[in-house]
Amino acid sequence: MNVRKFIIALYFMLFVGIGVTSAGFFWQTRREFEQLKLQEAQTRARLAELQTRLAEQETTLKRLREDPGYVERVIRRRLLYAKPEEFVFRFPFED
Repeated sequence: MNVRKFIIALYFMLFVGIGVTSAGFFWQTRREFEQLKLQEAQTRARLAELQTRLAEQETTLKRLREDPGYVERVIRRRLLYAKPEEFVFRFPFED
């Protein structure tokens, strides 16, 4: 009978050991899954932001290709160009 109790105790310890090990792997996997979900949410937010920015840039590019008035306004504003009969006044800004 003593051998039988020993075998049952051995199986019980083996079962508990496998259970604890499995729980550890499950806990670690669950933590990794939560981190990946968070990373996916951040990546999706960044993707949406970049898609919005791309749409704005495509609109600007389309206007630069098709709207001469817009091209003129951009050149005047960014490069400070003027027509020959116009004057450009530049004022120093103090902070």
